[in-house]
Amino acid sequence: MFHREQHPTEMFEDRSDPRRDADRATRLRELAETVSRKDAQIAQLAHDLALIEHKQRQTTARLLRQIDMAVALKESQIAQCTYHLRRYNASPWWKLGRRLEKFITSPFRYAGRLLPKAACHTDCGAIAERSYERWIDLYDTLNDRDRRQIADHIRALEYQPLVSIIVPQAQEMFRETLERICAQLYPNWELCIGQASPAVSALLDERSDSRIKVSTGKADGIEAANAALASAKGDFIALLEEGTLLAEQAIYGFVVELNDFPEADLLYCDEDRLENGRRRKPYFKTDWNPELFAALDLLAPLSLCRRALVEEVGGFRDGFDGSEAYDLALRLVRATSAEKIRHIPAVFCHRRTIDKSGERKMSDRRAKQDDFAARGEKVEILDHPLLPGFDRIRRPLPAHPPLVSLVVPTRNRPDLLGPCMDGLLNRTSYRPLEIILIDHQSDDPSAIALIDRLRTDRRVRVLRYEGPFNYSEMNNRAVAEAKGEIIGLVNNDIDVIEPDWLSEMVSLALVPENGAIGAKLLYPDGSVQHGGVILGAPWGPDHVHAQAERNDPGYFGRLMLTTNVSAVTGACLVLRKSVFLEVGGLNATDLAVAYNDVDLCLKIRAKGYRNVWTPFALLYHHEWATRGDDQSAEKIERADRELAYMRRTWGLGLDRDPYFNVNLWFQNPAFVLAFPPRRIKPWRAHAAHAAQQALLAEI
Repeated sequence: MFHREQHPTEMFEDRSDPRRDADRATRLRELAETVSRKDAQIAQLAHDLALIEHKQRQTTARLLRQIDMAVALKESQIAQCTYHLRRYNASPWWKLGRRLEKFITSPFRYAGRLLPKAACHTDCGAIAERSYERWIDLYDTLNDRDRRQIADHIRALEYQPLVSIIVPQAQEMFRETLERICAQLYPNWELCIGQASPAVSALLDERSDSRIKVSTGKADGIEAANAALASAKGDFIALLEEGTLLAEQAIYGFVVELNDFPEADLLYCDEDRLENGRRRKPYFKTDWNPELFAALDLLAPLSLCRRALVEEVGGFRDGFDGSEAYDLALRLVRATSAEKIRHIPAVFCHRRTIDKSGERKMSDRRAKQDDFAARGEKVEILDHPLLPGFDRIRRPLPAHPPLVSLVVPTRNRPDLLGPCMDGLLNRTSYRPLEIILIDHQSDDPSAIALIDRLRTDRRVRVLRYEGPFNYSEMNNRAVAEAKGEIIGLVNNDIDVIEPDWLSEMVSLALVPENGAIGAKLLYPDGSVQHGGVILGAPWGPDHVHAQAERNDPGYFGRLMLTTNVSAVTGACLVLRKSVFLEVGGLNATDLAVAYNDVDLCLKIRAKGYRNVWTPFALLYHHEWATRGDDQSAEKIERADRELAYMRRTWGLGLDRDPYFNVNLWFQNPAFVLAFPPRRIKPWRAHAAHAAQQALLAEI
């Protein structure tokens, strides 16, 4: 090492020079002050930046609110125009014009029928198919960017379970099914095949994918299905109906839902049909709907279930050939709770074949009968009178049916009240019943005479109500005096069509899990007035399938099948009195006229009960005949005020209806595709969140 030689004078140098120390201290103070000023400047800049961002967010939020208000205003105007158009369409002058139009154009329409069908482009089904093709192009076709974002999202998922795809028997149609499974964007899957044909075995040998397992032996049917289950190692089982093809994002979509709802036991999705290589007839399902599930299998053709739950219920069972998957689904549903059944509103599978054989139907019916018996419910499973291939579930009344108290508010209008009371007293088969007639200041001599005659019937009690019209208060007072275990709210413009309407509604109201029960109501011309109430429309709660024809099946049978709904109309509503009192009855303070029935139903749902609509209780409803429509300035102001209360009270609950798919739009009489859907793609949401986090990190 080399050492610098020290100068002799340095040995005696005084290293603690006071002047130099003072200069150094001064410089240090100046540097500290400079750093402090810079820190203050940085803090001020950060504050200014935060203030700017806050103002930008406020401005953006204000602009979005203005846009929303403008859109809502336009949609409200459209709704009002639609309302007036409907009223015009129902007028006798319009009907006369339609008859003249048909008479004048009949020769041309007859000539049009002679043309080849290919030359006609006015078929509604063809229009719907073209709309769906356009919808697929816009919202259900993945591009390379989508696939990259999905891959990024998969890597970021905390829970990435192994998913075992179960195929009991792989037959001749399996090649394309296999290709779709192998193309899944989510990689952590395995395919468990119970039994494979020689052609499929050769195809699998070509693939040589370690994720594909075929059980040994020559088992078939239930044995093959259970062999496939026994070989599964995944936390979740994907039950795939034969002949069904998977979308490439299917398993990924299920796993995303499991990350959001890790307690889920059962998951299912939407579907469509593959016909001649084209996707058609999309079925956008409701969220979990026990009443609808009794009529059709919502979980088919693709569902995901927790393997531990499948093992708990014992897997597939003998005796249900052709319906073994449906029988398993029924037992899985019975073994879990509604909160653990999740619906993903996305088309993850495409059906190619549907088994409509009589043997399959009878096997399905045996599985249903076994399920109801296991639940302790006595039911009759009958052929549906209007939908071939579907079942009607009828619950018999107890040997001693409970007393029903029907509450009927009225004011004058003997022309409506007379047929209504005659239908309730003389054309209704249910017994026993009482009617509480609330007379709201009737002053028409004919109405007063009618009410006096009705008093003589021991089943009728008349209550006088004074003061301004308050539908909620009137019904609450009557219910307080009702003697029945079951309460029925009935408008005075209801008229009975079929005598067993009340028996049907009471049988559903007696189910402990059920709350409000609604009926199928028709306008006097036979078109549908009420098929249940849906939420989420910009103009407020609305009726499903309004103006549809009486025997129109509706969207995938929704007008012909008993179903759970968010709400039903108070024009004809039946429920247990205990439930009515438990939720506090109708809101007489904030909802004197409108939305009180919807509010009641939402309170019932919030308590954990299910609201039900049935098509097997059929009545006429002369809507608006008593108190008129809501088009005067005063009534519009009142309706707006009551809707504002509903929005304040229920918030997002009024915007999201679990029984109305986000891929559909609110247009009566038929559901139509939403352009765009109200569902945010999870991979795009993740990409947007990641970009936001990266931007914040840079700042």
